[in-house]
Amino acid sequence: MTGRRIAVVGASGNVGTALLRALHTDPEVDHVLGVSRRRPSGSPYDEAEWLTCDVAEPDGREAVRALTQAFAGYDTVVHLVWAIQPNTRRDVVRRTNVEGTRRVTGAAVAAGVPQVVVASSVAAYSPSPGPTPRTETFATAGVRTSHYSVDKAAQERLLDELAAAHPDVAVARMRTSLVFQRDAGAEIARLFVGPVAPLRALLSRPLPVLPLPRGLRLQATHADDVAAAYAVVVRHRASGAFNVAADPVLTGHDLADLLGSGRLVELAPALVRAAVDLGWRTRAVAADPGWLDMAMNAPILDTTRIRSLGWSPQRTAGEAMLDVVAGMRERTGTGSPALRPDDRTLDRDDLRRRD
Repeated sequence: MTGRRIAVVGASGNVGTALLRALHTDPEVDHVLGVSRRRPSGSPYDEAEWLTCDVAEPDGREAVRALTQAFAGYDTVVHLVWAIQPNTRRDVVRRTNVEGTRRVTGAAVAAGVPQVVVASSVAAYSPSPGPTPRTETFATAGVRTSHYSVDKAAQERLLDELAAAHPDVAVARMRTSLVFQRDAGAEIARLFVGPVAPLRALLSRPLPVLPLPRGLRLQATHADDVAAAYAVVVRHRASGAFNVAADPVLTGHDLADLLGSGRLVELAPALVRAAVDLGWRTRAVAADPGWLDMAMNAPILDTTRIRSLGWSPQRTAGEAMLDVVAGMRERTGTGSPALRPDDRTLDRDDLRRRD
């Protein structure tokens, strides 16, 4: 089928940037609307039409009106907006993440859009620290000490309600692993590391030793592969949940081999958590300890369902990790305000919310 019209809300961010690249080369898509709080410039953003809209404005009615009008005639709305900072302002973050999802999906339904695809995450799942891969049927109650996970679980409940109330709408949710690309290097450094760590010096040569919490393992996927998963779900007008992750599962030893000399020092998770908490409270690091709680409890994703649609990643988890590390070292970014490549730390606008 040709002539698909796709609206991407949060198109200026990490996944959104990769998705614009994918949609631009898709022969079945002839029009893309990008929606963001701040308009980006350059490639790949100039290939899309743009609407500037803040889905997390305090009142919200004007945003819903603008989105409902803009979505008319579109085949799919993809919702990617998610706030990570300011992690000291739960009211702002929750309004962006949960209420923002409600507003965007509500506007899509009101406009008669037949498919809604929403960015969920491995973080939505209940704790499962063991080696057993989990399918999309596993519980999505989140990790209660992680604000990111709590909001992802709340978003899942909202999507359950949406799908039940509107069975004529194909509601898809993408439960992705960590999503990495070189162009997101500067953003990830700002959002998670902060201004103190000398990343260029630390990452310019192999690390002599890598200290990590005992038992850490993670999955990572390159943003272009995640974008391909979104594109295949859009192409099939699919609904339901889809786990998305590349192989292999990375252990602490794998990370030590990728990033350094191969020497791993395993620390007690409680000790690492205390150090992260202290760093966060003193503003030495941007990430709060809830991120460690989530990482230690996230399940391994079974990706059988998304692969059944014909998706397969083109890069390994290790390649995705190395790509973003290179971006963090060089402070790589794009012409998007969300992915800007400079060395500034979180500015006043960032401290309100991010898209």
